[in-house]
Amino acid sequence: MKVINTSLEDCVLLQPDIFHDSRGFFYETFRTNEFLTATGFSGTFVQENHSYSSKGVFRGLHFQQNNPQGKLVRVSRGTVLDVAVDLRPESNTFGQSEVFEISDENCLQVWVPPGFAHGFLVLSDCADFQYKCTQYYDPADEITIHWNDPDLDIPWPTGIEMIVSKKDSSAKSFQDYCRTLFSSDRNSE
Repeated sequence: MKVINTSLEDCVLLQPDIFHDSRGFFYETFRTNEFLTATGFSGTFVQENHSYSSKGVFRGLHFQQNNPQGKLVRVSRGTVLDVAVDLRPESNTFGQSEVFEISDENCLQVWVPPGFAHGFLVLSDCADFQYKCTQYYDPADEITIHWNDPDLDIPWPTGIEMIVSKKDSSAKSFQDYCRTLFSSDRNSE
């Protein structure tokens, strides 16, 4: 497996070794010891999710405040634009985002560490998207940052009509999240 560093602290792309022959191909989608070496994350995955979406569907930018989820994401069919936003106040890349095109052709996986918001936009006619999580999903703990927040400066593609849920359309701005985060930090001192 090849590890590709990103501009975001602790967030990496993983490119598996793919073995092709006349029958097709084979690759390992996960191996604990290689994942630990690549990411330094020694926790466990407790939940795995599978999402099917059509072209233009955007899901995100989601994260959990008190029980942050690390996510190992991949696409088994189609192509998506995957987005990670560092929301860890102590990080050197706090408030920064990066996008990655992942697909069933390039077989890239993205390690989105705990403390990051995450989302994806389907670029192909449809996509099957799988991700392992380090914490259980807790809807009461989930916060959503607005997908098109100008402070995050995410480079969305043009020419795709985005399909966004009501929940994701009415999400917090990054500045509102920061005000809440830093006011609660001061209150806890």
